[in-house]
Amino acid sequence: MTQEDGQLDSLVRKRIRALRVAQGWSLEELATRANLSQSSLSRIENGQRRLALDQLVTLARALDTTLDQLVENAADDVVISPTIDARRGLMRWPIKNEPGMSVMRQRMTQPPPDNPARMRAHPGREWLVVLSGTAILMLGHRRFRIETNQAAEFPTMMPHAIGSEGGPCEILGIFDRDARRGHQEAADGTDGDCGDSGAPCD
Repeated sequence: MTQEDGQLDSLVRKRIRALRVAQGWSLEELATRANLSQSSLSRIENGQRRLALDQLVTLARALDTTLDQLVENAADDVVISPTIDARRGLMRWPIKNEPGMSVMRQRMTQPPPDNPARMRAHPGREWLVVLSGTAILMLGHRRFRIETNQAAEFPTMMPHAIGSEGGPCEILGIFDRDARRGHQEAADGTDGDCGDSGAPCD
């Protein structure tokens, strides 16, 4: 067994125990759910018994997870560097194992547009948190004031626009695949706006 295999073996055993404890289950309870003896499960967790594929499949099912998640070794992918768009003041991070989803940090200095025609709608869902300052979310005919450390979640099929109030604000947004596509199209100049703020892209 290589050092890397040994580390993964140890990780899987620790993960089984951690998932069991998180459920509040004793060794006996998980062993019953996985159709194993209590002593066999104890030896698996303690590294005294070889990990068999069929047992891992059964344990994964009993722990309400998948075999892939149980044996995943993602230690090398913990830190993700952002893609920086200096011209628009944006930073973006992809979300691992969620294709099409991304996180975006943006600094806004202008209020949302007064003209409802500049509010955009597109498929998807968006979640945002205000890191500093105060943001204004225009959603349909409603106006929401979002303070520092407050969050908002909304379907982007609702006409919407986001801006600042009383000075600059910074927001962190999470977009699903469709919402991200809508933002990219806007940033490319499809509707003349840059993001939801309604500010010109140039």
